[in-house]
Amino acid sequence: MIKPTNLVDIASTPGRQRDYVAHLKTLCDSLGVEHATYFSANPISGTMHGFTTYPDAWKAHYVSEGLQTHDPTLSSAARSVAPVDWKRLDRNDAFGRVFRDANDFGLPNQGVTVPIRGLFGEIGLLCACATMSSNEWTKLRRDITGDLLSNAVHLHDTVMNSDPLLRALRQPNLSSREIEILQWVAAGKSQQDVGDILSISPRTVEVHLRSTREKLCTISTAQAVGRAVSLGIIQPG
Repeated sequence: MIKPTNLVDIASTPGRQRDYVAHLKTLCDSLGVEHATYFSANPISGTMHGFTTYPDAWKAHYVSEGLQTHDPTLSSAARSVAPVDWKRLDRNDAFGRVFRDANDFGLPNQGVTVPIRGLFGEIGLLCACATMSSNEWTKLRRDITGDLLSNAVHLHDTVMNSDPLLRALRQPNLSSREIEILQWVAAGKSQQDVGDILSISPRTVEVHLRSTREKLCTISTAQAVGRAVSLGIIQPG
């Protein structure tokens, strides 16, 4: 499966050469889903970013009908800190309007949206979806959630860092010990391993990791590692 560091090549190339849609397609192939979409807004410049693997016909219909203002896969996740499985969305008028049209275009109705909290309060969203039974989707979602979380934060940071001003501002104040611990975690070491290496207790390691997650605005250590890599704070493991 794709690891967060697979986006490093994208992050290191000039903006006009980046192909985020190609990356999303690779992500789909790796995770076994049909389509993926990324959306975010830059709080500094006010610009919005959106990339998707959906067919052009659906994209044109989606925009012309203004479905982005009704789409519960976006609005519900924007209010959440955890991934939102589309099966749990309220079956209200907005849901019916968006999913009825999507069904007409032959698009999947099983999916998940991963919200990304940025360092300046911005919100990014990564959606992945597939056509399969409810039980099959439940198993697949459980298997791919970790990879989606890591890729979501790294993709978001890569896009946000394409703005020079925002890139200069996006430097959280991590301590040298926090950076050291994150680097060992990125290398694949467990909390027990890191504690042994640094001659500190695993509990102390967790205290530092908790602080790091808070400073990096992430909900998991994997996301913290991905964000630290994308910001150049640590090196890929």
